[in-house]
Amino acid sequence: MSTQARQTLRLGRISYLNVLPIYHPLEKGEVANDFRIVSGPPARLNELMSRGELDISAASSFEYARNFQKYLLVPDLAIGSQGPVQSVLLLSRTPLSRLEEEPILVSSQTHTSAALLRLILKERLHLDPGYQTGNITAQIGSPNPPAAFLAIGDEALRLRNLPDYPYRLDLGQAWLEWTGLPFIFGVWIINRDSLRTREMDIQLGCRKILAAKTWGIKRIAFFSELISKKGILNREEVFSYLQGLVYDFSEREQKGLKLFFDLLAKSGTIGASPDLNFFSAV
Repeated sequence: MSTQARQTLRLGRISYLNVLPIYHPLEKGEVANDFRIVSGPPARLNELMSRGELDISAASSFEYARNFQKYLLVPDLAIGSQGPVQSVLLLSRTPLSRLEEEPILVSSQTHTSAALLRLILKERLHLDPGYQTGNITAQIGSPNPPAAFLAIGDEALRLRNLPDYPYRLDLGQAWLEWTGLPFIFGVWIINRDSLRTREMDIQLGCRKILAAKTWGIKRIAFFSELISKKGILNREEVFSYLQGLVYDFSEREQKGLKLFFDLLAKSGTIGASPDLNFFSAV
């Protein structure tokens, strides 16, 4: 493979703080690489991957479930939680038992979290509310704010302590209490079309990403200080947040994700529960 080909390897980056331990080492040269990094919310990266405009990307777990024929999974790398995730939250003005009275506003940036919310409310809490998709921050500040909303990522971290929304459901914690397993919100996927023509580049790229993970997860205190300067959370809050995240994709994480897919298939949200197919040449 030529150097020019390696320089154009396209890597998708979710534009949230929680992936900073993976991407900071790549963006700052702590792990040498020649990626072209494309940032965006999960829904945007899903779209780009589905169209073949990225070679490797962080993506929502739901995107893999929906289009698994197009992808292979990067081994040993995911993002999720085993307990409170803190950045995937249902916030409500009223007790959760009254959620069926008004629709829940759901961020347009999420597919996985929206699907998880529907499962938890219907199968675990036996609630069947309506849902609307929209801009949460804008609607909260409107004359007619939502009765409840599902926020994800940095937006959830900013809004999680709103006094008008005292009732909270952390979806990571709710899943653990329901299943006893971690929940995987995001995975890293490889475009099979890219793999057909650039397997050696993809192999090298995966090694670089995994090396960045190794670098990043050893430096949670460093990232706590770095992220706290952005003003969303203080250093202790960031440390608590990052410590609660799971970046591994071992047997328990895979079991939790497979159960999620099984439940999605049973509910009719997806056609069938896909196998977890990994790229083995890393």
